[in-house]
Amino acid sequence: MTHPAKAAVFGTGSWGTAFGMVLADAGCDVTLWGRRAEVAEAINTTRTNPDYLPGIELPSSVSATTDAARALRGADFAVLAVPSQTLRANLADWAPHIGPGTVLVSLMKGVELGTAKRMSEVIADVTGVTPDRVAVVTGPNLAKEIAERRPAAAVVACQDEAVAQRLQAACHTPYFRPYTNTDVVGCELGGAVKNVIGLAVGIADGMGLGDNAKGSLITRGLAETTRLGLAMGADPLTFSGLAGLGDLVATCSSPLSRNHTFGTNLGRGMTLQEAIAATRQTAEGVKSCESVLDLARRHGVDMPITETVVGIVHEGKPPVVALKELMARSAKPERR
Repeated sequence: MTHPAKAAVFGTGSWGTAFGMVLADAGCDVTLWGRRAEVAEAINTTRTNPDYLPGIELPSSVSATTDAARALRGADFAVLAVPSQTLRANLADWAPHIGPGTVLVSLMKGVELGTAKRMSEVIADVTGVTPDRVAVVTGPNLAKEIAERRPAAAVVACQDEAVAQRLQAACHTPYFRPYTNTDVVGCELGGAVKNVIGLAVGIADGMGLGDNAKGSLITRGLAETTRLGLAMGADPLTFSGLAGLGDLVATCSSPLSRNHTFGTNLGRGMTLQEAIAATRQTAEGVKSCESVLDLARRHGVDMPITETVVGIVHEGKPPVVALKELMARSAKPERR
């Protein structure tokens, strides 16, 4: 009889916890690692994560700890679900405890500030592991809906198809349907840039600009994501799939999306600090919009919506002014 796969999930926020549930429902033994002892204790004693997913009962095969070495002991998968800008420092602490066969799985949708590196590149930088041991899970995966076991699909990406298939089997449940992909670059870019477009759509919604504006921003946002992907060697088809369009639509149309909500607050007139105070969890696009724009400039790619978001979020440009500038750009063919 084969033993169940063992997974360590680093991060007890809403998505880390929800994905831990998915792994457990698929038959894995899951250990959640969290910084705060009180969160780990609540998970172990009440079988809930009251801070992030109140009222959701966790499966019995999920436990929690603050001890990274314990979480990683014998782990087939180490799932990383911390805010993207904190990954490098955190992973340096955990790396000595990672086993030689453990696959590192990124749930993070960001680009590192300063280096403009994707999360899989940061993982390789810190740990020195080969590409066949780094995987990405991405797609239209709003944590609350998945924790409620509502249907969702996702992409499991790894350069090594066999590793992607192993991870696919480890997280395939009746409500969570993962597809494999070997285009790690495209999958990561889709996840990171959609947060920035989600902010733009949120800002437009907060300003009351209507559904035509929303449809236009989603479509042109996908176009600039694809342009960046092509420049970085991604497969353009990835962006019409779950990691691209699927995730973008979910983020731009749901009140459960942190980035969309953050943008809506800005569009309604909140300052950056007020919007940060109103959003308890990390809205990845707020920091990643700068690193995505940095990445675009390094590759000589025009990303006007991303530039507009950076102007509003970090340069204090009033949304009305930024929108006028975006609409006043010179006319051009659609497919360029």
